[in-house]
Amino acid sequence: MTQSRIALLRAPPFPAENGLVSTPVDTASTGLALSQSDLFALVRAARVGGSFWEDQADLSLPPGTVLRPRDMSDISQQMAAMTAPERRSALWIAADRRMARALKRLVSIEGGEWRGEVDPWSALAQANCLVAHGDDEWIAIARISRIDVRVLSPGRYGAPTDDAAALDKAAAEALTAADWRNPFTGAPSTIEATVELLAMWRKTLEANRRIAAVCGMAWWKRAEIRRFLWHPNRRLRLYRSPNLALAVAQFKQGAVAIWPSRVSAKLTDKCRDKAVPLVRVEDGFVRSVGLGVHLVPPSSIVVDALGIHFDPAGQSDLEEILARTSFSQRLLQRACALRETIVSAGISKYGAGKTEVVPERKPGRRLVLVAAQVEDDMSVLAGGGGITSNLEILRRARKLEPDAEIWFRPHPDVDAGHRKGAVPDADILGLADRIVRGPSMAALLDAVDAVHVLTSLTGFEALLRGKVVTCHGTPFYAGWGLTRDLGAISERRGRTLTLDALVAGVLILYPRYLDPLTGLPCPPEVLIGRMATDDAPNRLSWIASVRRLQGRIMTALS
Repeated sequence: MTQSRIALLRAPPFPAENGLVSTPVDTASTGLALSQSDLFALVRAARVGGSFWEDQADLSLPPGTVLRPRDMSDISQQMAAMTAPERRSALWIAADRRMARALKRLVSIEGGEWRGEVDPWSALAQANCLVAHGDDEWIAIARISRIDVRVLSPGRYGAPTDDAAALDKAAAEALTAADWRNPFTGAPSTIEATVELLAMWRKTLEANRRIAAVCGMAWWKRAEIRRFLWHPNRRLRLYRSPNLALAVAQFKQGAVAIWPSRVSAKLTDKCRDKAVPLVRVEDGFVRSVGLGVHLVPPSSIVVDALGIHFDPAGQSDLEEILARTSFSQRLLQRACALRETIVSAGISKYGAGKTEVVPERKPGRRLVLVAAQVEDDMSVLAGGGGITSNLEILRRARKLEPDAEIWFRPHPDVDAGHRKGAVPDADILGLADRIVRGPSMAALLDAVDAVHVLTSLTGFEALLRGKVVTCHGTPFYAGWGLTRDLGAISERRGRTLTLDALVAGVLILYPRYLDPLTGLPCPPEVLIGRMATDDAPNRLSWIASVRRLQGRIMTALS
């Protein structure tokens, strides 16, 4: 397909074959609610269109003129037309290796810079003018970016005789001459939704671009991790050796991505000493249908370049989002709708469904749920304020709620026999009225009035359902004016948020999601929709029964 028949707004070349978001058509759509200026502003803010996933131009100075020669004769003609100062500020974009060699020699003599195929938005940023042929989509991107254009020959995007208004009209037609589709459902879509999706993909790819090596990923997560951290312009390598991963990242001047619980703290120190950025990867808050301890690969992760959300001692990307984001009305509406879907479908971290029978509560008494945790979990060690014991949290809850009916929920990974934190039932029943193992967490949260946690995600899930939450530690959702906080709260969290603002930061802006059907990075609404309709298959479902048997054996031997 020639460039003139490629949609200007298009998806990156994902490994999945079904990432199509648009199909070119012969005429521009006339049913848009946006004006031309609003359409350009929408695309300009998202910086999508053309091959936006290519390498960044990384220029030493803003270019004066950006030139896109088609052949060697173009170079000669443009050089003859430029003054010496214009040559020194020029940026040449090479179309092939032969031209690249010629331009390399040229700029060494005349000044200026040259690049191969790069992200057009990065090359045109702060430029004064673009010189290109009329079939070059960079012309449309330049006009959307409000940059002057000189056209060398006629084509889809302009002709040498066109003025700015004509070039703008051609750019608008190039944007709208497409049939838009939702890549997750195949249903018709809109240009607004397409731009929003492409913007999400761009943000993800820009973050992935800097990752040079990956270490500490369990074998059963690696297929998903490769998709989450994929970038089309580099091969993602996963290393077993932290030292090798560090050496590769240092050589490539990139970052190391790690799963914190599977990598020694020594790697953190070495990265700091060698000035190698460290990116931490963890499970997301709506993870998948099934337990990670049963080797169910995650459909959601977080990728944090500042720290990690469960460690309140330092900053994290999530804390920055919650502390500094100006949440738009559109984003808050999305968060509200997402929250309502999660609650109505009975979705929690490990799945969906709330049709189970919940025990009857005692009439006339406040009902409190105490959620146990894995006692050596990193969130407990980092955010528990020195408390790790599930029995201790239960004691504290009983002291604070002397007249309440208390239900105690063992952690499923501990009950499965794989993790630390088991408490004898007799000890639990000395403080709690009931041990509840069977119903889903969503069903339990619907039934209770309040929840006590150390750092458990259960507290956040309870907030979604309007429950009163007491935090004995410092989880990521504490300190924003929505919880009763008994742990230490950093002054960095001195801002009061609405529930929908918290949800927007925690479930929309911070995590990444992978559609379990198409394999494409997706918005949270897609994964939540799959989970709500039981349409989220597990790639490694065969191994869950093996892990359950292993857990029973470990429990019997303990």
